[in-house]
Parts: sequence; C-alpha cells; structure tokens
Amino acid sequence: MTVYRSARYIYIQAIDDTQGRTLAAASNKESSLSRIKSTAAAAGELGEVIAERLKQKGITKVVFDRNAYAYHGVVKAIADGARKAGIEF
Repeated sequence: MTVYRSARYIYIQAIDDTQGRTLAAASNKESSLSRIKSTAAAAGELGEVIAERLKQKGITKVVFDRNAYAYHGVVKAIADGARKAGIEF
C-alpha cells in the first residue's frame, strides 16, 4: 500500500508488485470521498476506506510504503485508519 500526497489531494494504492497491478485505490479526489480534506484529522477516514476495499478483495495484510514522507500527520493518520479497519502491516 503506497501513499502519495499533493497539496490538495491524497492518493492511496494497494499494488501487487509481482504482477504490476493495482488491487485497490482510494483518493479524496473521488466525488464520493471529496468531503475528506487533506488534513491529519480527516486522513484516517481515507485509510479506513482503502482498508474496506482491500478486505472486500480478501486482503488483510499489506506492506506500507510511505513514499519518503515522514511518518507523522497525514501519513500516520492513514496508517492508523487502515489498522483500525483491520489491515495488518
């Protein structure tokens, strides 16, 4: 599971490196998730969304790639939200 942040949006993808396929993705750029802001307080909800999408596909364990971002604030909130929803790192 990898995280990318821009100044306005957060993008999360779960990628199968062996096949080079995206298994699940979530972003606050999606119209249904646009209410989630790019703040640490709201990013946990986006982590829960990606976790639910992964669990629907039967995936419960991932490797978390923070993409060189420091592990605090938004990135930590995403990880905490995914853990809260049942995903193991």
